[in-house]
Amino acid sequence: MDWIEIVDALYRFGRGQDMRDKELFASAFATDATLDFQPAAAKWGGVSPLMTGRDTIVDTIFTVLSDVDTTHVVTNPRVRIDGDTAQLTAIVEAQHLRSGDHSVYALLKNHYEVELVRDGSRWVARRIVIDNAWYQGTPTAFFG
Repeated sequence: MDWIEIVDALYRFGRGQDMRDKELFASAFATDATLDFQPAAAKWGGVSPLMTGRDTIVDTIFTVLSDVDTTHVVTNPRVRIDGDTAQLTAIVEAQHLRSGDHSVYALLKNHYEVELVRDGSRWVARRIVIDNAWYQGTPTAFFG
């Protein structure tokens, strides 16, 4: 059951964005979480701040993606559990399309490294590092 709940944290991360559901998205994170998109952004010459704290992460992502339609697909999850902590690696394909003009897009294939902690019956991400394997389109149209 832990394995499913651990991977579900990443599903909540993606589905929360796709459905514009802040509560679902926030449920993927510990209160003191960090989200590091810097390695991915560096691949296309972009800059991303290190996001620290669940509220900051939620506010930043939902501001950046306020006029963006997204779909996230999680694949190849690998989990290692050590008591109340876990490590998760996965590949996430993330499609970003400008709302109202889908000719402006970025398709990203990213490697995720996630550190999680048990939070009651759920697992939440304490740290997510996202690195880009490849992309198509114009990521800087969305992420600067």
